[in-house]
Amino acid sequence: MTKPYPLKFQPEFKERVWGGRALENFGLNLPEGHIGEGWMIADHPNGVSSVVNGELAGLGLDQIRERFGSEWFGSKGHSEDGSRFPLLIKLLDCNDNLSVQVHPTDDYEGLPKGELGKTEMWYVLDAKPDAKIIYGLKEGVSRESLAKSLEDGTVMDLLQEVPVSAGDTFYIPAGTVHALCAGVVVAEIQQNSDTTYRIFDYNRPGLDGKPRELHIEDSLNVTAYEGAGATSMKTDGAVPGQWLELARSPYFIVEKGIVNGEWKLEADKESFTVLVICEGSGHLVWEGGSQPYAAGECYLLPATLGSYSIEGQSTLLRSYLP
Repeated sequence: MTKPYPLKFQPEFKERVWGGRALENFGLNLPEGHIGEGWMIADHPNGVSSVVNGELAGLGLDQIRERFGSEWFGSKGHSEDGSRFPLLIKLLDCNDNLSVQVHPTDDYEGLPKGELGKTEMWYVLDAKPDAKIIYGLKEGVSRESLAKSLEDGTVMDLLQEVPVSAGDTFYIPAGTVHALCAGVVVAEIQQNSDTTYRIFDYNRPGLDGKPRELHIEDSLNVTAYEGAGATSMKTDGAVPGQWLELARSPYFIVEKGIVNGEWKLEADKESFTVLVICEGSGHLVWEGGSQPYAAGECYLLPATLGSYSIEGQSTLLRSYLP
């Protein structure tokens, strides 16, 4: 019988017109090209990450889910209908601006078959001077005024731009118009969905030299014109050995922690835990094992892991199900 242990995965890397090579700074071995996304923990038809450590090395997250079910993922993290792992964990390198976009809720009638809506959050790992993001609409923007601005090419005038620096965090509920801009590297925790509606893409060609598809009608339909509850915060207030809550949604809770020495913790029997190492290094230690960790790595801790400790000097994110 396989004893539960922290699972480390081989990411699925995605080339994007806006991507670059910044994820190499984490020691990740990138394929050639403009790599915009590392799907670090993924169980989706468009990408599945595979275990690289321990007894289960070589198995995909989908196979782990099917084999261990609620025993490892917890009663909240596994459903008997065989549905996918509920979260998708990414690192994003925004060497150029992403398209201005918006995501649907779970109940949107236009969702592709089998897809979920997409509520997400960002934690800024690195940001160049003067870096910014697009985060919501300006006050008073309606469906009619947004549609007109798209027709006459003035949509950027209706969007809120926010300066960003490392350590900033942004909660982006479905319906929030948003875009990461050039010079930002983020960790993204989101619903397990790959549905994005592009509103505007700066009239640029895609990787194939042709304009990328826009989804104007869907975007206008799903945008929350009165706001969807987006919140942001600086996280300088995090102190060693205490969790600072960054985002709480129906789909995930995300907290920031600082490790300075040894931090003893207990797995949540009702939910798996995801750790994203933002900076620093050290060891994960549990009964019967130890695993070195470093910045840019992500770990899935089974619900039945029991007592464990994080040792070293590091900053990390902890995500689990509410």
